[in-house]
Amino acid sequence: MTITRAFPVYRSAVTSTDSIQTSTAVIISSAIESCDRPKKKREIELVAIGLHGFPPLFALLSPCRQQQKKSIFSYSAHMLKRIIPSTSLIASSPSSFLHFHPPLPSLRSTFTKQISIHTPYRLGSSYSSRHIMSTATQTDPSSNPQAAGVIFVQGVPTQETRLTLGGAISVSPMAIGTWAWGDAKWGYKPEMFGDIAATWDALQDETSGINFFDTAEIYGNGESENNIGKLLKRNKDANKPAPVIATKFIPFPWKLSYPSSLLNALKGSMKRLGVEVVDLYQIHGPIHLRSIEVVAEALADAYKQGLVKSVGVSNYSIEQTVRMHAALAKHGIQLASNQVEYSLLRRFPETSGLIAKCHELGVAVLAYSPLGMGRLSGKYSAANPPPSNRSFSNYPMEELVPLLTVMEKIAKAHDTPMTSVALNYTICKGTIPLGGARNPEQARQNAKALGWRLSDAEIAELDAVALVGKAGLFWQHG
Repeated sequence: MTITRAFPVYRSAVTSTDSIQTSTAVIISSAIESCDRPKKKREIELVAIGLHGFPPLFALLSPCRQQQKKSIFSYSAHMLKRIIPSTSLIASSPSSFLHFHPPLPSLRSTFTKQISIHTPYRLGSSYSSRHIMSTATQTDPSSNPQAAGVIFVQGVPTQETRLTLGGAISVSPMAIGTWAWGDAKWGYKPEMFGDIAATWDALQDETSGINFFDTAEIYGNGESENNIGKLLKRNKDANKPAPVIATKFIPFPWKLSYPSSLLNALKGSMKRLGVEVVDLYQIHGPIHLRSIEVVAEALADAYKQGLVKSVGVSNYSIEQTVRMHAALAKHGIQLASNQVEYSLLRRFPETSGLIAKCHELGVAVLAYSPLGMGRLSGKYSAANPPPSNRSFSNYPMEELVPLLTVMEKIAKAHDTPMTSVALNYTICKGTIPLGGARNPEQARQNAKALGWRLSDAEIAELDAVALVGKAGLFWQHG
């Protein structure tokens, strides 16, 4: 039986908050780990997918059956009761309550006598609230097993500046994001590889000062990694040094077998990249059903096997980052980075205290979409908006006029492109921006963010017109 056949879902179903995700993951994880019957363990895994319910992503990948009348949560909870005898279920419309009396044996140390999850689910509509009455206890995040090194620029960022992530890799104060280097979302076609290769070559020039590239297994279903693998081979054949490469594991909620799911994905990325070790391996988002501690164990396995030099996360909240940092610290591993959307269009990681907390823990902050998916480049306007599929920081261009006006003024004062103002701003705020570049000219424009620094007055002026944004329920927790 396939997962899709077992649990058809609705496109309009609801999402899950982090607190629900954490508690449900611990409950299901314990059930799976305490079960010694492979067939029944698989049944629990299948039920877990339905119980947890990640429709924003899951629904896109699963066919819908409109005749299905039952809530996925109610049906899965009913099945879970049959599979795990210690579960008692009290269901009412439109809410369901899942109780464990008593908690499963492996939960005794972290849960109180009763765990109750109140989860209103309505088909065809959004939920209004979620409430956790009891959640897992937190571990002590205070230990920092190794010196993290200098993780952000405090003075003028230059072409020679290098930062140390996870006490292991030395990177430039700016990186190149390569989502567009193989993904059709950005209009990529195989015949564009020549432009990508030319962009790569331009960045290999010592005058660029950029030695750091970020990709992911999901970018073009591995095509971005494949293209970078070809470019790394060219460097090797020409006896040129290889730049630092970061990639990411996508922890879809139905990936329940750890560490195998992560290690298999990592080895797939290594094959596409043509490398024997990945410089920085990141969890792409907090969408995993298994607990942060279980995912940390998998990252630690990869590190101890010598498959990765450092490990990081992406889109994690403060609480999630603290937990991952603490879990890795038990293995003597420093959490290297947290990659979040940060720009003049989304200051939330700064205003929420996430950047400051990361720095306190020795965790570098990588800023993706620092140009607001092109909105801060000076290329677009109200009369010429960006393509509609650029969803991050998707504000109408009319609302950005005050910000763009200030940016343009500062750019003229420094005789530099608006892109370099946006990138320099994120560096001044203690992050490492990941600017996209699809041709050599864009790469050179990005590189102009190095060699100077915004004044305090200019930063304050930009702060006054920048947007804060917010966290998301499903993907962007940080």
